[in-house]
Amino acid sequence: MKKLISSLLVLALAFACAGCGSKGGDDGADVKSEGVMTYEEYMAAELNSEVVIEAYVQAKQSWWENQATVYAQDKDGAYFLYNMACSEEDYDKLTPGTKIKVTGYKSEWSGEIEITDATFEIGEGNFVAEAEDVTSLLASDELINHQNKFVSFKGLTVEAAGQDESGNDVAFLYNWDGSGQDGDDLYFNVSLDGNTYTFTVESYLCDNTTDVYAAVKGLQIGDTIDMEGFLYWYEGVNPHITSLTVK
Repeated sequence: MKKLISSLLVLALAFACAGCGSKGGDDGADVKSEGVMTYEEYMAAELNSEVVIEAYVQAKQSWWENQATVYAQDKDGAYFLYNMACSEEDYDKLTPGTKIKVTGYKSEWSGEIEITDATFEIGEGNFVAEAEDVTSLLASDELINHQNKFVSFKGLTVEAAGQDESGNDVAFLYNWDGSGQDGDDLYFNVSLDGNTYTFTVESYLCDNTTDVYAAVKGLQIGDTIDMEGFLYWYEGVNPHITSLTVK
């Protein structure tokens, strides 16, 4: 009798858990719709082939001429949606956590895997990813498997990014070569375990009114910093940083 009662309880719990899971969206783990790729299938797809994915908006980089550039993610991986067809009205609806179904083409640009020539539709569900600490993976080949995710880096040291007009070392540059001005992208170098990496504040994502933009402008060579941002790729790892704290 005890075994029968126990079995019934297990079945009841299983149905209850299944009922909870059917709501979907709250943890990024809901079942994909018919015809939608898993992240594994998306990554295995050939470049320039059509792909269909479902994910959740994590941040919006820009909107221009009815095209939106968006960072999206689910529990398995992340996506960079470049110049996706989008009205200004719909762009306003793409708040963090919003579920979208995207149809487009898997593309690659200087190492960055992205979806281009895309359209989307908004679905039901909500998921905002927590930053995944990838500090220990910075020098490893495994890091690229986390491309486009919302991630964190801890305990990195600020190195010289270049020199100013007087030949003095500086902690950041406007644009990669120092040719820009306030309001342009910020580039800065950080090191860990003897390796140096270039990180970026993408001005379309975080402009010169944001806290992170001001924080980078205030950096000093030798500062130890913690950061969060999106694991963008350009000729190697080139994270787009959204927050920064000097320790």
